[in-house]
Amino acid sequence: MKKTWSIILTISLVFVFALAGCSSSSSTGGDSGKKAGKEKPGKATLDIFSWWTGAGEEDGLKALIELFKEKHPDVKIENAAVAGGAGTNAKAVLASRMQGNDPPATFQVHGGAELNEGWVAAGKMETLDDLYVQEGWSDKFPKELIDLVSKDGHIYSVPVNIHRGNVLWYNKKIFAENNLEAPKTFDDFFKVADALKAKGITPLALGDKEPWTATHLFEDVLLGMLGADNYKKLWTGDIPFDDPKVKEAAETFKKMLSYVNDDHSSRNWQDASQLVGTGEAAMNVMGDWAKGYFSNDLKLKANEDFGWIATPGTDGLFMVITDTFGLPKGVKNPNDVKKWLSVLGSVEGQDKFNLLKGSIPARIDADKSKYDVYGQQTIEEFKTAGLTPSLAHGSAAAEGFLTKVNQAVNIFVTQQKVDQFVDSLKAASSELKK
Repeated sequence: MKKTWSIILTISLVFVFALAGCSSSSSTGGDSGKKAGKEKPGKATLDIFSWWTGAGEEDGLKALIELFKEKHPDVKIENAAVAGGAGTNAKAVLASRMQGNDPPATFQVHGGAELNEGWVAAGKMETLDDLYVQEGWSDKFPKELIDLVSKDGHIYSVPVNIHRGNVLWYNKKIFAENNLEAPKTFDDFFKVADALKAKGITPLALGDKEPWTATHLFEDVLLGMLGADNYKKLWTGDIPFDDPKVKEAAETFKKMLSYVNDDHSSRNWQDASQLVGTGEAAMNVMGDWAKGYFSNDLKLKANEDFGWIATPGTDGLFMVITDTFGLPKGVKNPNDVKKWLSVLGSVEGQDKFNLLKGSIPARIDADKSKYDVYGQQTIEEFKTAGLTPSLAHGSAAAEGFLTKVNQAVNIFVTQQKVDQFVDSLKAASSELKK
């Protein structure tokens, strides 16, 4: 009997130790945990999700990543950029991941409605109030810019750059040869356009193969016609889209379209910019990423080969497009994400990125001597101009409204029926959150 109990006791102890071994292995993240695909706490990859894969922007992102590695060599970081579709492909992948509770560590998002009415309203983002206090950023970014990345009194992302949307680019040689000056008003624009057309020169280059480019032109006309305050009131519902000024803007937009290149629907924005750079067209309305294209791709000299001016009626105004990054809820490495955000919000990080991207820093304490003639002028104007959010680039209104506006604009470019266009905008405005 004693021998039997001894055998039973031995078997029991072996079983207990085996259970203890299993428990120890799983709780300490040993080899068995690794085989199951589990990582040690704090060792999750910092995957930086964006659509920056083109010239200039990709170089800027890589420079930021290298700077981060220098400062935080212990953090595993990955460039998780998705190419194609001017961000459309990336946004589709991001939506799938966020809805599947598999967020990237951090992701590129335009400040304004794209951030606030999209991911913040859906409860997908952590606040960054503490980070702004820690880094002393409250007076380093313009208040209007901080408002673009805030909702209900809390801050949700960090701006890394600023692009200006309301820029008219022009071929300086064409203007000099024809004794023309860059147009400041809509009347000026049409006088210049008529003079160019009479000489057989395409006055205005447009490439609306992708829908946002025509919307980009229309929003600049809206801003020039309504002014900053009334333009902003469109997005709050204080001014309806069937307001007489909106109809006047649509009429002006229609008239501008009569001066564009015949093949506009088969060209993208780079193709349209190229027409100006090569002298096949005289003017183009595009964000200042076009400056990077002129300088880097076409090897043209700023203020010699090409010039720029605020789009008609918008002198002293600044249509803001800002790329930002935030902290999604549920990520495994929030502290590493905050380290990344600290780097891209720093003076050093913003210079590393923007000098290559062609944009300007979001911070107002940047050293403008590092930037070219366009960058220096834009940095100064950014400090004092009235800032307005871009519709075409997701800052002024939520995605549902923008999608309907893009559709309405594209139909209008083809059919050019003003009343129908205004009715479409009015109907789409039901998507706006008051």
